[in-house]
Amino acid sequence: MRQARLAFTAVFLKTDHGYVGFIEELPGVNAQGRTIEDTRQMLWDLALVIFDEERRGSEELLAGKNPLRETFVIPPLNQTAA
Repeated sequence: MRQARLAFTAVFLKTDHGYVGFIEELPGVNAQGRTIEDTRQMLWDLALVIFDEERRGSEELLAGKNPLRETFVIPPLNQTAA
């Protein structure tokens, strides 16, 4: 099965001390850096930490249970669900 690719929107603002950035679709994922590249990398790293923590929490919640898992695909905004 082919893995779906999910894209998010990173927003960057120039400040007196560099850049601030956040991911529109992921509350709490925001960063500040001296360059836009630094800020982008921090956003990437933080998003990965958030996803890992959420997976770990799910594993703990589901320990000893037999859940049904399936891929959940969100189509691009200009397409409708099949």
